[in-house]
Amino acid sequence: MEKNTRRTFLVSLSGLVAAVPLLAQESAQPAAQNVEVPVLTSPVDRWREDPKVQFRSADVSLEDFKWIARPVVVFADSEFDPAFQEQIDLLAGRADDLARRDVVVITDTDPSTLSDLRRKLRPRGFMLVLIGKDGDVKLRKPFPWDVRELTRSIDKMPMRRQEIRERQNANQ
Repeated sequence: MEKNTRRTFLVSLSGLVAAVPLLAQESAQPAAQNVEVPVLTSPVDRWREDPKVQFRSADVSLEDFKWIARPVVVFADSEFDPAFQEQIDLLAGRADDLARRDVVVITDTDPSTLSDLRRKLRPRGFMLVLIGKDGDVKLRKPFPWDVRELTRSIDKMPMRRQEIRERQNANQ
């Protein structure tokens, strides 16, 4: 019986030794080459990639955009609020004008979560807030505001005027 066990062991061992080169060849080939690992980008990177993207207030901080963009924050008690829907439609309709002025749109339609922006800006119902690149509140409106009026307000800001002058000088 001991002879059969030894023979079985040797046969198994020789089969294993014969398989080692095959395993080595298989492992020498690279693993799945087309696997894409998702890269988590910052809100600023996402906005730079697509200036028309809108963010939820829970996903961003005003500090993310300080000295980079002008946040326009739209608050409402529900995403179904007619004033909220009208404002979002107005902003989306002239997204290119806003992008030229480095505007990032941030929305907050859930008062129960009490986001950092809600704590800081304290909206009651619908509210539109324009924040400058310096992080200061420049404008508050309790009703939807046309993008034309919004861009006029932005164009009157000292930092925006400087940006316009710099672009004009660069084009000369």
